[in-house]
Amino acid sequence: MENSSLKVVQVLPELNSGGVERGTIEFAKVLVEKGHESIVISNGGRQVERLESEGSRHISLPVHKKSPASLLQVKKMRALLQELKPDIIHVRSRVPAWIVWLAWRKLPKTTRPKLISTFHGMYSINAYSAIMAKAEQIIAISDCVYDYIVENYDVNKDRITRIFRGLDRSAFSDLSGSGAWLQQLNLDYPETKAKKLILMPGRLTRWKGQEAFIEMMALLIKKDSSFHGLIVGEADSNKVHYEDELRNLCVNRGVDQHISFLGHRSDIPYLYKAAEITCHMSNKAEPFGRTVPEALATGCMVVAFNRGGASESLNAAFPEGLVDADDIKAFADRIYELAHQVKKPNITLPDEFYLETQAEETIKVYRKAIAGENRL
Repeated sequence: MENSSLKVVQVLPELNSGGVERGTIEFAKVLVEKGHESIVISNGGRQVERLESEGSRHISLPVHKKSPASLLQVKKMRALLQELKPDIIHVRSRVPAWIVWLAWRKLPKTTRPKLISTFHGMYSINAYSAIMAKAEQIIAISDCVYDYIVENYDVNKDRITRIFRGLDRSAFSDLSGSGAWLQQLNLDYPETKAKKLILMPGRLTRWKGQEAFIEMMALLIKKDSSFHGLIVGEADSNKVHYEDELRNLCVNRGVDQHISFLGHRSDIPYLYKAAEITCHMSNKAEPFGRTVPEALATGCMVVAFNRGGASESLNAAFPEGLVDADDIKAFADRIYELAHQVKKPNITLPDEFYLETQAEETIKVYRKAIAGENRL
């Protein structure tokens, strides 16, 4: 069975935007490239076309609503599993996990697929979240998520594997034309020309740290007015007022001429490449902190608070960028020091943070489950 092809079904709520969605699609593509059969079950979304164009099959099922009514899908899910006969059923979110588990547990133990879950976050501790720990094998996306599972659930460590969320190497290394791209940015935002760009990527929400970034930029500009901040990301549709709050804070701190709001961008790798330094300033521990390894993959220096998953990739590739959590003055000082180094560092992100390694390690988990280790 070691080199035989697998039929893998991944289940998640929807296929729109988000890290879980993107990770599912990228992994599905690798499965197909490696000769496995890839199926994704979700409520659908704008990424379905891409998924199918890259060789996977999509099955629409309303597995996305946090409602008792979702349990009406259990019978359909059981019938699907009986029809598809997959080797692996891989759940990536709590509502789909409940539907799958309730369907799966009534199937014959000798013929049912192996049940795998990925903890994409440090979920609230309750019976609802505990479903993610019922899988035969569990994947944690970072060391801090691994520790969270061990501390909060009665799970044998042999059933948990830490596999970092992997980046698509080509998306962050093949950045030809970055010079012309920067010229266009300077045309679109003349205030960025000949400036040291300090990048703050992330959805506009209170815990992502944009307010701390503005406070930090106010300190940094006092030391050197050649810095210019870029806030990249948009607010959720029900929180559009938050951008107005941030803009008002810029005015109050006297940095409205030193920070540009770029909104949603699809060219984030080029922004990393153009930036002097990328910032990660979330005010709570993130399970992974995707923007940190993304920036590092382009060779961009990163400064981040030393907590959560964000600190793990930085520790591995550029520990000089770590700052004590919530110390905004130290953060500004570190950026100033790093930006004024005579010699720029040569940053190499380890292979374990790339998609190839994630795929290989995940398939190993699948084969471990199929081999019958830790059978529930």
